[in-house]
Amino acid sequence: MTRFRKRKKTVIVTFADHEADILANLLRNLVELLYDGMPPRAAESSDPLAALLDNDGPTSPPEDVVLQRLLPDAYKSDDQASAEFRRFTERGLRDSKVSDAKLVLTALENSPEDGITLVGDTQLAWLRALNDLRLAIGTRLDIKEEDDYGVWEKLPDDDPRRLTYDLYDWLGYLQSALLHNIR
Repeated sequence: MTRFRKRKKTVIVTFADHEADILANLLRNLVELLYDGMPPRAAESSDPLAALLDNDGPTSPPEDVVLQRLLPDAYKSDDQASAEFRRFTERGLRDSKVSDAKLVLTALENSPEDGITLVGDTQLAWLRALNDLRLAIGTRLDIKEEDDYGVWEKLPDDDPRRLTYDLYDWLGYLQSALLHNIR
């Protein structure tokens, strides 16, 4: 069972082996999804201005509904402005999300027996990665804000969505527990 301990501004989280494996697999899937269909970057430039103005990103929204949720349009009513914004920001947003996921994944893979120590920005990276996983799963399940969560909680055990909802719920617990411990 996952356990959180707080020491001053440090949070120590301990996972059961099977929990760490499940979370690691979810993170690997998220990384794969974020890079799926993404064209390779143009050659790296030694010019710092060119690196700042990296504009070789896509201009149209992704086809996958999960990626649409993780990488939303900036301007709902202006396709041209959204395309320009996406061109300059999507690749960086994907990279940032992958960086957070890989940070958590590395911590899980190198987890000491006495738990993973989270400090400062690492705590925020964990929160962002857990949030991205929860958004991805919630989107796949088609969970809406206006849904009555009692309906989801009462899914029968043989419903094919049950296990996925349980993962969604568990990720919500992890987010909440981590947030509670970093306050």
